[in-house]
Amino acid sequence: MPIVIDNVLNEIRSIAASGNDRVAKAKRLAERIQVLGQYRLVGIYDVGAEFVSIISWSGPSAPEYPEFPVDKGLTGSAIQQKKTVVVGDVRNDPRYLTAFGNTLSEIIVPVLAPGGERVIGTVDVESEHANAFSERDQQMIEHCAQAALPLWLLR
Repeated sequence: MPIVIDNVLNEIRSIAASGNDRVAKAKRLAERIQVLGQYRLVGIYDVGAEFVSIISWSGPSAPEYPEFPVDKGLTGSAIQQKKTVVVGDVRNDPRYLTAFGNTLSEIIVPVLAPGGERVIGTVDVESEHANAFSERDQQMIEHCAQAALPLWLLR
């Protein structure tokens, strides 16, 4: 992995493990990931037994769905499958919950608890461009989500 990405991942680990304010840490993580890929929005979510709840968001306002059932939408698909879901054009995907009109593609990365048995969080990244997420983007976002694991472990 290039040195720049290693430095970013170390920065994400450091942010996720620092301080006590989870919302402030999640906001910094979301903003760092957003800038890294020049993405439209990045959301950091907790996954509970029944609901997915936003911790923080990189945008100026909260999403239309700050909490939703764990089995709904693209995030629900990523959680159930325990793997990343990428949609190149959300307008053609019935699993998409319409929250932001300018989003055309999205990637949802589940964050697995140690041992990989359950999903404890997600990193949701949106773009205003269709088919915005290359394989390289997907790998980078997955590495960022894994580096942010301390955010969920230090509750």
